[in-house]
Amino acid sequence: MTQPIDDKTRTELEAAAFRKLLEHLRGRTDVQNIDLMNLAGFCRNCLSNWYQEAAAGKGLALDKMAAREIVYGMPYPEWQAKYQKEASAEQKAAFAVSSQAHKH
Repeated sequence: MTQPIDDKTRTELEAAAFRKLLEHLRGRTDVQNIDLMNLAGFCRNCLSNWYQEAAAGKGLALDKMAAREIVYGMPYPEWQAKYQKEASAEQKAAFAVSSQAHKH
């Protein structure tokens, strides 16, 4: 039997799940953003954009790079230098097709 969840608890559970998602993505540096986009229709940058939009909705100023640092767990240029690889022709072709179905 499932108990009803009040709004405060729901927010806490959603926040915990989001933190776990970030932890998981930070540990999976082998998974490139283009792979996430091709398979799931979102990537780390999407998460940072959504985070930035949520902050703006609360009247908080959060720039793009600060939002990305929250999601990546380090400055974005550092993550790119350490982990980002050039996309293969196959990844780029798949992205061209999949990006028509969703907006980044």
